[in-house]
Amino acid sequence: MEAKQTLGIYGGTFSPPHLGHVNAGLAFLRQLDLDRLLIMPARIPPHKPDAGIDPMHRLKMTELAFGDAPEYGKQLSVSDYEITLQAVSYTVNTLRYFHAQGYKLYFLCGTDMFLSLDRWREPESIFALCTIAYIRRENESIEISDQIEEAKVRYRENFNAECVEIVTQPIEVSSSEVRALLEEGKDASHLISKSVCDYIRANGLYTGGADRV
Repeated sequence: MEAKQTLGIYGGTFSPPHLGHVNAGLAFLRQLDLDRLLIMPARIPPHKPDAGIDPMHRLKMTELAFGDAPEYGKQLSVSDYEITLQAVSYTVNTLRYFHAQGYKLYFLCGTDMFLSLDRWREPESIFALCTIAYIRRENESIEISDQIEEAKVRYRENFNAECVEIVTQPIEVSSSEVRALLEEGKDASHLISKSVCDYIRANGLYTGGADRV
């Protein structure tokens, strides 16, 4: 029997996508030797129903952010699957869609997402449909390490979950940090790629007011 192709899914708001996102996505792809990786901006994130920035801007910025990766256009691509749906972007629905296409699925989480997975919509289905890959977004912390280990035990006991760690040197940056700099008119070029920086400037994004998320 032919082995299933492996497909990684890395979702998020990506408002804007920064160097930490790119670092995490590439580590995910390379360490698990995935056949395919989809970077998937959400249309309406469940935790941020007012996403502010037009979804198509976030999609384009994400394409620019990952566009310099050597795997881009080969194993790595940016997906508009959730963007094109006129609905809240629930992870379980996305996983069902791609699982039905015959893939073995991996889903990438940052620390905060990983620690809250059992409070997401239909967590039992999420864990059944995919292997969870988690990545540290911050440098070593005994407290966070203990919380991760406790969550792994809880998920395994309650959901028979499979979890794997993606190990890489974290780039400690958040989209909110980038937005704050941009809204104050400060330079954020050390946190986002030049192409994303140029796109933000050309389209007048994150200048305060209605486009804040």
